[in-house]
Order: sequence, then C-alpha cells, then structure tokens
Amino acid sequence: MALVRKQFDPDAKGALDGVRVVDLSRLVAGNMLTKVLADHGAEVLKIEPPEGDTLRAWRVKGVETAWKTWCRNKKSLCLDLRSEDGQGVVRALVRDAAIFVESFRPGVLEQMGLAPETLLEINPRLVVVRVSGWGQTGPYRHKPGFGTLVEGYSGFAAVNGFADREPVLPPMFMGDAYAGLYGASATMIALRAAEGAEGQGQVIDVSLFDPMLAVLDPQIANNRLSGVVKPRTGSRSTNTAPRNAYQTKDGGWVCLSASTQGMAEKTLRSIGHADLISDPRFRTNADRLRHADELDRLIGGFIAERTMTETLAHFDKAGVTIGPIMDAASLQTDDFVAQRESLIEVPDADMGWLPMHGLVPRLSGTPGILARPAPRLGEHNDAILAPLLGEAELHRLRLAEIVRGE
Repeated sequence: MALVRKQFDPDAKGALDGVRVVDLSRLVAGNMLTKVLADHGAEVLKIEPPEGDTLRAWRVKGVETAWKTWCRNKKSLCLDLRSEDGQGVVRALVRDAAIFVESFRPGVLEQMGLAPETLLEINPRLVVVRVSGWGQTGPYRHKPGFGTLVEGYSGFAAVNGFADREPVLPPMFMGDAYAGLYGASATMIALRAAEGAEGQGQVIDVSLFDPMLAVLDPQIANNRLSGVVKPRTGSRSTNTAPRNAYQTKDGGWVCLSASTQGMAEKTLRSIGHADLISDPRFRTNADRLRHADELDRLIGGFIAERTMTETLAHFDKAGVTIGPIMDAASLQTDDFVAQRESLIEVPDADMGWLPMHGLVPRLSGTPGILARPAPRLGEHNDAILAPLLGEAELHRLRLAEIVRGE
C-alpha cells in the first residue's frame, strides 16, 4: 500500500498557535525539540548562521533530508550573531517571544551578550531552554557533548550488543532524540507556569546526558541490590524468556516476546511442545531464563523451517506476540504504517514526494499540522524582520551583511 500523500496548508493552526519560539539551536536535539512545537502550531524562528544549520550539510545525493525532516513547519532567519547588530536583532525578537532555545556550549550565550538574565529582563515571562551535552553545571559543562559520548557515558552502550563482542553504540541519534523529547515536555511545563496570572519565565537546563541515563532505569537500583552489572545479551532480555530475534527460512527476521507466563505457555504449545510447560527447565520465567539457550534452539529451529509469511500467520493464529523486523525499505510499503499514517509523503522540490514521519503525538481535539516545508536559508528574513525593525534598518543590516540569505 502506498504512503498517504499530504499537502502543506499554510493556514493550518495548531494548539500552540500564537506561541513564538526563537530557536538558536543546532544539530538534532534542539531541532527535535522545536519540531515538536512547530508541528503543533508554534511559530518557530530558526536563527541560522550564514553557512546554515549543520543539518543542511547532511545530504544524501545532494538532498538535505535531515534538514527537511526535522525542520518542517519552521521559518528561517539568517543572521551573523558574531556582531553586536546581529545580537541586537535577537534581543528585539525576544520581546514578543514565549520561548528561546539555544544549544551552544555553556558560556557562549553569555559571551554573545544574550545571557538568560539579560533575556529575562527583556521578557520576564520568557522560557529559556539551554541544550548542551553535559548540562550547564558540573565539571564537564565545557566539554564537547555530542550524542555518541553520552550514549557511551550513560551506560547504554555497555548493555547494548552481544556478550562476546564490543559494546555497541546506537546507529541513530538516540541521545539527541531523548533530549529533544524531554526538552519539549519541559518547555510545555514551563510555558504553563509562565502563562499563569503571576507567571514568570525560567531557565531549563537540558543535557543530552540526563535523559539518556534516565531511560535506563532501574538498572542502577538493580545493580545496588544485586551487585551485578547488567550484561550484554544481544536481543535477549534479562527479565523474561523467551525473547529474541529469529531468522525465517527465506532470510527474514522476526522478533518474539513472551513476557508473561500465559504467553510463554502459548509459545510452547504453538511450536508443538505443550509437554514442556511442566518441564522443570521451562516451568517458570526464572527456569526459562536459566535455559534460554535451549529455548531459543527450539523456537529458532521451528521458525527456520518456515517463511516469513508462514511464521507470522502461524504465531498470529496461536495468539503469540510476534512481529517482523522491518527496515527503511519495507516500512514504506507496509499497510499498517500507511493506514496509520506513521509515514507520509509531502511535496518536495528535490524528490517530488518526500517520505517522512507523520504527526506525533496524536491529539483528537487539536491535532498537529503540516503548515510548510522546511525553509530555505533566510527565507523569512523580510516577512519577520521588516515589521520588527523597519525597512530602513533591515536594508542597513543587509548592506552590513548582518542579515544574510534571501
């Protein structure tokens, strides 16, 4: 089934309509954060340097796929923030903004004359969001903090992969994504507080490290109790068995999880081994964990004799929790993904139709919007800055190369 095609509607309004966001962030975490806001109607003003956000350089066959994905629904202003005039434009934008987002290394914002204290003097209800690798406090605050480093330092890589091989870093922007999503929820909490009768703005310290560590709970408590560091177990679980990835006869892969006693018994019946339900090796979850190798041989052997279609049909009929392991190609032709609109296609100047994720999360009364594609560099300079500064001042800033782009 083909993906649903969606047109952009520049008149679409979401729940955050009227909320202006001044976004100085770069790369994934800040852009993930402001994408959530933009998808729900906030006016996100991306303040880009003359060379553009780094995401624009991440191209496939010359197409800015990363930029187009994470920066839909946003507007672009292109300013030279190394100059006092450029910094002055940011201060002017902040007067009418609700949210300010940045992802410089701690201390850089202060060097630019845009310290949170300064911004809050201009706009006392402003929510200032500071995204960094290690946070605004602590001994690592000035260290570079790309997601890869926190994915290692947080303990994630130590438990990811197989026991007899090296720790495995995630093949996607996991640390950045968690920080962006945590940051978006924190921003909404702070905005709610700021909009109250006695509301005041505040500063949100979003590190990439803290969310990455938080999602690994309760591993720290488990270690304190047991004295055991959680081992790498590949696709197995240390909590329940069976749980693994298994290869089908035609080379595909499925994932099966039987995390309750009832589901484990269903699984054994479905592979023709109801007799093993009372076997001391498999009677309880603790027994099955101790004999996971034998259990996997039984299940894996059964699945290896069947194609993907036969495997899914067989276990679905038995009521066993199983599913295919999909990839970027198969997801685009999957009926569930298409009907759910988890992936959609939008008009694109380079590709004709660009596949991207749908609107997340799904709200029944105030759904997300698709107002505009990711902007060209400086595309909204005139529309935003002319009313703010006046035509004469905007012209001066263009001649001085403070305002760049279109």
